[in-house]
Amino acid sequence: MLIRPRLYTYRRCPYAIRSRLALYQAKIDYESIEISLKDKPIDFLALSPKGTVPVLVDNNGKVIEESLEIMIWALNKSDPDNWIINDNNLSQELINENDFSFKKNLDRYKYADRFPEYSKEYYRSQCELFINVLNEKLKSKNYLMTEKISLADIAIFPFIRQFSLVDEDWFLNSKYRELKKWLQRFIESQMFKDVMKKN
Repeated sequence: MLIRPRLYTYRRCPYAIRSRLALYQAKIDYESIEISLKDKPIDFLALSPKGTVPVLVDNNGKVIEESLEIMIWALNKSDPDNWIINDNNLSQELINENDFSFKKNLDRYKYADRFPEYSKEYYRSQCELFINVLNEKLKSKNYLMTEKISLADIAIFPFIRQFSLVDEDWFLNSKYRELKKWLQRFIESQMFKDVMKKN
């Protein structure tokens, strides 16, 4: 009997969202296990002692603990719209900037009261360094790398969504017109609606 992959996930986590989007795109049938971050199950911690989502257990029992690795694993099985091919050499650089520098600033912007060294507006201005780079890229094309969706778009989009929700009024009135259109396309897409459904 074929064992379905299991994905330990948290619905609103941007790392988990991008993993689910890749699994959805690859049409992989998997078991989704929603984790309570305040009460993590023992079997989950036994698989991944660091206790962060997402974690995928593949058909052979191999544990994959990083969201980008889960995305590549899924798309290597099936990549019908060539998300990987539509990337270019700058893609990994952009994803790294998102995952490290931007994510660090985003956490401080989102939880500014926990980081009283600077104001919420200061942390937002640090996020804007990356936001501006993305907006400039989108002035010449519909997506970050080419005219088609790529791995970079899917890997970065959930974090920009999280940024937009910290202060929705500010974001809606911001100057980042192209980025807002790009974000809205993903938010309104059927694939995003499907992966955000509650179990």
